[in-house]
Amino acid sequence: MTIQLRQICLVARELEPVIDDLTNVLGINTCFVDPGVGKFGLENTLMPIGRNFLEVVAPIEENTAGGRYLDRRGGDGGYMVITQLDTLENQRTVRQRALDNGVRIANEAERNGWHLCQLHPGDMIASFLEIEYDKFEDFDGNWMPVGGTGWEDKVKQDVTVDYLGVELQSSDPVTLAELWGKVAGLPVAREGAELSMRLNNATIRFVEAADGRGAGLGGLDVAVKNRDHILAAARERGCYVNDDRVDLCGTRFNLHQG
Repeated sequence: MTIQLRQICLVARELEPVIDDLTNVLGINTCFVDPGVGKFGLENTLMPIGRNFLEVVAPIEENTAGGRYLDRRGGDGGYMVITQLDTLENQRTVRQRALDNGVRIANEAERNGWHLCQLHPGDMIASFLEIEYDKFEDFDGNWMPVGGTGWEDKVKQDVTVDYLGVELQSSDPVTLAELWGKVAGLPVAREGAELSMRLNNATIRFVEAADGRGAGLGGLDVAVKNRDHILAAARERGCYVNDDRVDLCGTRFNLHQG
């Protein structure tokens, strides 16, 4: 079984200022706006990070799931870990493992060979886990959340290269890691105090919540090629934390030379 980290979704109170920060600090482009999220009372924008994607959603109506999540976590932050499975059979296997471990299905859809399944963030503790299968079975190309194809010329990797990892936090990272490992069907490794689970192209790290915001998707590990650009832009916008980290949309971006 192969599970690819294909997309990360963040949630923000206001969309445009966050997109402006992300594109300027990380040196990436926008590539797609999905009108389909309007049925959830949201607006969005997507940006390629290598051949994978960063999405930001923001509520445009009262009493949306995204708005409640913002209230619960005290502001902008991580929202969804979105993955692509190599076969439909494997996607269905992960779906069943979720059910077997008491995880509810929050949303499902099937259309023209694209199968989407969102696992409930309350049951997954730290965030939504979305498992997708696409009949094209291409981890580097066709991706329905950005309209399939047509985004390739927006890829820009001279500043930010790609994802390396996701940082999920809770008051009990051991329980969190065990649950995600059981649902994904992947082993959880321990190195010192750090617990992690390896996907095909990235590592999910499970850490103790230490920022006062409780369980959630707290950080992203990214490979970067032009750290100086990122740090200078982050200083201008008040996003600089240190030479290895900038904070954008309530999320820690941990910088690693790529």
